[in-house]
Amino acid sequence: MSDEAATYERTARTLLESLPYMRRFSGEIVVVKYGGHAMVDETLKQSFARNVALLKYVGVRPIIVHGGGPQIGDMLRRLDIPSSFHKGLRITDDATMEVVEMVLAGRVNKEIVGLLNLAGARAVGLSGKDGRLLEARRKVPADDGSDGADGTGVDLGRVGQVVRVDTELLRTLSGAGYIPVIAPTGVDEANGTYNINADEAAAAVAAAVGAKRLLLLTDVPGVLDRDGVLLRSLSAREIPGLVADAVISGGMIPKVGCCLEALRGGVEKAMIVDGRVENCVLLELFTDAGIGSEITAA
Repeated sequence: MSDEAATYERTARTLLESLPYMRRFSGEIVVVKYGGHAMVDETLKQSFARNVALLKYVGVRPIIVHGGGPQIGDMLRRLDIPSSFHKGLRITDDATMEVVEMVLAGRVNKEIVGLLNLAGARAVGLSGKDGRLLEARRKVPADDGSDGADGTGVDLGRVGQVVRVDTELLRTLSGAGYIPVIAPTGVDEANGTYNINADEAAAAVAAAVGAKRLLLLTDVPGVLDRDGVLLRSLSAREIPGLVADAVISGGMIPKVGCCLEALRGGVEKAMIVDGRVENCVLLELFTDAGIGSEITAA
């Protein structure tokens, strides 16, 4: 068999392999958290847009929640506004919050919407303030239980956590054939604005809308064992032991925590996927092996 014929055969096998997954996910909501290198590299940006457009064409109902940390950091440096972090969360004072909202809900969100529209999809950009989509409250640092206001703990400022997702707007847009693209800013009862971690926002949205799958795109292959080998499938009951043994550590702990929150909210499976791999969304959803780590409730 010639090399050309072998390539055609592999392509045909991949298409046939994807067919049952297309059937399984047709009509289902899939929430994708879009972030990391996939949002910076031009080839990966185009690939992501085409992947999401194809999901829509085969009947899947994607919802995108995006990050934008590097873009926010770049703008803060240009404006000479100092930036600091606590356990991976950007401490967000009022000046920083203005930049976060401007970059996330403005520049980054509209760029993603534009890429999806160019790929043939119909996307609509939203922030958590639109229609009070993401209601939030001030996030309390987990290490000391203090809200920081009395000076006894770390004051995260306008870092928030989602307390409610208004699913009506998302279901209306998705049902009409649009792809919601959500910038993770939230609003409280007094109309105060909050900066929300994109992984946390995606997990909250996935649980609220009853998503079939949650995909977290990141800059690592997934959850790795001590030898650096990808753990392709994990159950929720295995996670505490892996954390205790430091197999899951550092920045992977909150990502896995978001997956567990989504599972507790009724999401069937949550995946941590390497966004640096071209066509990672399709490879994870529509192939037998996938490319990342899937986490299930059972």
